[in-house]
Amino acid sequence: MAKRPVFEEVSDQTASRPVTRTGMIDAAPKGARRAIRLWLIVLFATVAAMIALGGATRLTGSGLSITEWAPVTGSLPPMSQADWQAEFDAYRQIPQFAQVNPDMDLAGFKRIYWWEWSHRLLGRLIGLVWAAGFLGFLVTRRIPAGWTPRLLGIGVLGGVQGAIGWWMVSSGLVDGMTRVASYRLATHLGIAFLILGLIAWYVLLLGRSEAALIRARRAGEPKLFSMTTGLMHLAFVQILIGALVAGIDAGRTYTGWPTMGGEWIPAAIWDGALGWRNFFENPALVQFIHRMTGYLLAIFAVVVWLRARRSPHRLTRGAFTAMIVMVAVQIGLGIMNVIHASPLVLALAHQVGAVALFILVIRARAYARFPHETSVRGTIR
Repeated sequence: MAKRPVFEEVSDQTASRPVTRTGMIDAAPKGARRAIRLWLIVLFATVAAMIALGGATRLTGSGLSITEWAPVTGSLPPMSQADWQAEFDAYRQIPQFAQVNPDMDLAGFKRIYWWEWSHRLLGRLIGLVWAAGFLGFLVTRRIPAGWTPRLLGIGVLGGVQGAIGWWMVSSGLVDGMTRVASYRLATHLGIAFLILGLIAWYVLLLGRSEAALIRARRAGEPKLFSMTTGLMHLAFVQILIGALVAGIDAGRTYTGWPTMGGEWIPAAIWDGALGWRNFFENPALVQFIHRMTGYLLAIFAVVVWLRARRSPHRLTRGAFTAMIVMVAVQIGLGIMNVIHASPLVLALAHQVGAVALFILVIRARAYARFPHETSVRGTIR
């Protein structure tokens, strides 16, 4: 066996060593995670704006000002005085004009028309932003493995949302109706929050590599994650009930708090003539359910927050603290709305508050599932 020299070139040894290969996760194509995340953030902002604009459209009574669904030609507003008069004449044929706005002139009609037209135009813009981004990433093969169905699903839900939007509007154009059906409004708003929630979840996931997510999941807190998932579902149900309240203006029926018309349980809570429709059309019952669900949501949120305080991860504790603060703010906005009979500014703030709370719950849920660990020096890993 030959003797090795005491002084030997290191390069001679390292050159003959095999190249170390990383794991399959690190070797897999990453895709354009950062670019897709930025695209989804833009989508998130436009969908959130859509929810706020939709709330303003409803609160100003503008939702029935456009009486037809023209996905392509409807993108242009009336361009002449004759066009405006034709739109106004179409509006004057529906029950809302005869029973609610019989004294409205063309100038007044233009004010409500612009709200609804802007709402529909923003919906078209969201569709274009999604289509341009998705097709661009798909054609250039920059979508990470496993993400194509998720991103496609957002677009499919957006298309369904457009159809449901017209299904909702059409319910207010028939005889005997002066506004859209409350359960259709709740469906429309619910799908909007579903789309927004999915986008938020995907943005949070794309902010870290797949390898980092797998490592973080090992340090996750299953019990806290499960509790937060339940809280998220309850918050979603409360949002749907809030849409029912808005759909029949139940928030302006009982303006006292904590009682309703001086009663803890209003006498008009059940109308035998309505039957099961009490849950959609009886202002006393709908508002009572909204209040009780709000109390239950607040109690559950406090329980989840107290559990989160025992988390070993600083950023997780911070995420749940932000959530519980928003719960308090949203309750305050709800009480102010009731006391002041839901004026435009307060009602819109309450709806935007629901968006903020829902997203903060989703964010806290993500931190419970995939915690960010910090070193002794406070470096996030």
